[in-house]
Amino acid sequence: MTQNFLAGLDIGSATVKAAVAEVKKGGKLALVKIFKMPSRGMRKGMVDEPAEVTGAVNQVLGELKKDFRAAHKNVFLNTGSAQVRTQASRGIVAVARADYEICQDDIDRVTQASQAIKLPPNRMILHSLVREFVVDGVGEIKDPLGMIGNRLEANVLLVDAFSPAIKNLTKSVETNGGEIAGLIFGPLAGGRSVLSKNQQDLGAVLIDLGLNTTGLGVYEEGKLLYATTFPFGSGNVTNDLAIGLKTSPEAAEAIKFSFGAAVAKDTPAREMIDLKKIDPRAKGVVARRFIAEIIEIRLCEIFEHINKELTKVERAGKLPAGAVLVGGGAKLPGLADLARRELRLPAQIGIPDISPLEVASGDLALQIEDPEFACALGLVLWGGERLREANRFMPSLMGTAVVRKVLNYFLP
Repeated sequence: MTQNFLAGLDIGSATVKAAVAEVKKGGKLALVKIFKMPSRGMRKGMVDEPAEVTGAVNQVLGELKKDFRAAHKNVFLNTGSAQVRTQASRGIVAVARADYEICQDDIDRVTQASQAIKLPPNRMILHSLVREFVVDGVGEIKDPLGMIGNRLEANVLLVDAFSPAIKNLTKSVETNGGEIAGLIFGPLAGGRSVLSKNQQDLGAVLIDLGLNTTGLGVYEEGKLLYATTFPFGSGNVTNDLAIGLKTSPEAAEAIKFSFGAAVAKDTPAREMIDLKKIDPRAKGVVARRFIAEIIEIRLCEIFEHINKELTKVERAGKLPAGAVLVGGGAKLPGLADLARRELRLPAQIGIPDISPLEVASGDLALQIEDPEFACALGLVLWGGERLREANRFMPSLMGTAVVRKVLNYFLP
């Protein structure tokens, strides 16, 4: 029997992360591989040098083709630039059946009606996320199928993006023979892999700290309430260190993770670092606390921006499940402590939840326990859900071109 695979591809400014899963009978997913490779040509979540990005993606897809021939034909791709926006919308339709029973066609029509908004020609809708259905004025309904009513409404959160940026990103995959099965906004993918149902119900904020971008997703009552992306990230911390220590960005990045900390007062004041051991061109020694002070100042600015966004939606300091931090920047020692202090919320580093998956080996299970792979794994989980939805209609055609057409209906 032909094996079916899907891949989650997270193209970041520093690295390209990939997660590959086998789609088994009944739609069950088995994680078979995760890996990362250096990225090139990306800046602030957008394609800056197309040829460089295409070359980096070619290496990743080459790795996929080597081990899993079909995975590159079923790619779920992260979109995470600062050009992504969210807005509330509403759709209203009359129930079509004479007996007023709400059927799937009514639900589809009201969802489509909610997307009938005026967008500039250079923007496209990525997601239409239903927050609630309303039947004859009664709201907070999750699934109205089979209910009786005259009028059906849908309150949704629309996620739209700058379409040229999306086209440049998808082109880098398609040029190398890959096929896009779905586009998913980064904070949604990250939230899918690290936030529990309880956290999403109580209220939590997912913070994805990348190199040049910081993604933000606010969840409450099991739904996405608000999302945005900032055009700065842990790379700004690295740049500050390079300037403050008068060293190269490469050496500053090594110093950040080897000797840095997010909270300066917790760092030994008398411990000194010989910079020449890290960068032969650098001179002198520097106090480890001084390194931490540079890091803390920049991170506090990032958390200040996050607090401003939380204030916009009246959730600053008011999310019981707190902040969950993912991304490569989340590996910085003491980051959760600083987030707890600055955001006035409980805080933790987000580790991807592999319980919905079969995992091929114990080594792979350990490898995936990394906040940097939160988005890539979330893309796989998101894609698996959509494949199962398509499979309800045509179970015998899983993985074929017909199913990909069905996916176009379910996916933005």
